[in-house]
Amino acid sequence: MRMDKAFMERDREIFLGSVEEPMVAFSHMRALTLLQLQHTISDCTRCLRLTTYRQAIACEKVKRFRDWEYWGRPVPGFGDAQARLFVIGLAPAAHGGNRTGRVFTGDRSGDWLYEALHVFGFANQPTSIHREDGLRLNDCYVAAAVRCAPPANKPTKEEFNACRPFLQEELRLLRRVTVIVALGRIAFDEYLRTSQAMGGHVPSPRPKFSHGAAYALPWGITVLGSYHPSQQNTFTGTLTRPMFHEIFNKARKLVDQS
Repeated sequence: MRMDKAFMERDREIFLGSVEEPMVAFSHMRALTLLQLQHTISDCTRCLRLTTYRQAIACEKVKRFRDWEYWGRPVPGFGDAQARLFVIGLAPAAHGGNRTGRVFTGDRSGDWLYEALHVFGFANQPTSIHREDGLRLNDCYVAAAVRCAPPANKPTKEEFNACRPFLQEELRLLRRVTVIVALGRIAFDEYLRTSQAMGGHVPSPRPKFSHGAAYALPWGITVLGSYHPSQQNTFTGTLTRPMFHEIFNKARKLVDQS
């Protein structure tokens, strides 16, 4: 699909809102609304390695997407501002979210995620191909621990640290969240680190990631662990659709009880 510059700018206004002077100093983030935060994330250039890589990918592209105008920027979270379910992944895919500008859109992981969200009533459709495909999330918000596509899909410790204030602010602004689904061990651990940075007392012994693990945390959130729906996990059978859907079946029940 052709994504020309005018299209991208119009869609950016719809999704991110208009902020004439985006705030980039984390000390000012308490003043942000959710739409302003999305705008701030999309303008971030704090990590030179990630900025260089995502921009290079957006210029080079791949053959099957050569007609696309790649987003090539940090990818903000997406979803319902009144969400009670928050899904956290690792980072955008180089030719998925980095291309479409929407987290978990345009790659196989997104195919699995949005299908599951649709089955359990958190999405109005089972697929997400591009930013104007009509997808709407209901009672759900989706984000990543790191907002730029990283080389070899491996962010550094410093890059996690640089992005953590964004996740903190999302969790502060999404005040109705009661359930977290963490896709993969790294996202699971990063949620706990972020909660600690916000003053949360993580129980001892520390919750350990496993697929299907559920922990009711002292600050009123239940975190569910799930294997990430990566091609490596789904092609090898480490994660099957029934396994993945059961996570969101649990999430649905917990949300409905909250």
